[in-house]
Amino acid sequence: MDITQSYNFRAINRLLTTSGEMTKADLESLKSQGYEAVINLLPNENQHALPEEQEIIESQGIEYVHIPVDWSAPTEENYRSFVKAAADTQNKKTHIHCAANWRVSAFYALYAIESNIWTAATAREHINDLWNPNDFPAWKHFLEDQGLPF
Repeated sequence: MDITQSYNFRAINRLLTTSGEMTKADLESLKSQGYEAVINLLPNENQHALPEEQEIIESQGIEYVHIPVDWSAPTEENYRSFVKAAADTQNKKTHIHCAANWRVSAFYALYAIESNIWTAATAREHINDLWNPNDFPAWKHFLEDQGLPF
């Protein structure tokens, strides 16, 4: 499998890609595609989570970071954990995923603004290309609390 076929796949730059739900075959092919790290924002109990994901990733010698983000209640602590993971893997070919690439798009957009990679307008455009935070009050408030109004 080629990871570019995963749900809502986006290539951010040559070292960073994001997506929503991935299949077991997607995960098993990451090493052959040059990936060195995976950041997973999907809670284990989510219906789209693969219970064996960590084992599949680590068996390929790929760094695995799991930050389970509750869709109904994203937290500052979740985001700060993401910032640390993103900074720690910034020089590695990394894939970040969740169920639909919504959690990821929000967290990465905030990180990109904070890191002076993107403007707020670019960040909003990236998120809106995938979903609309105005439809999800918890996320609208979270993004606004972090300084990205919608």
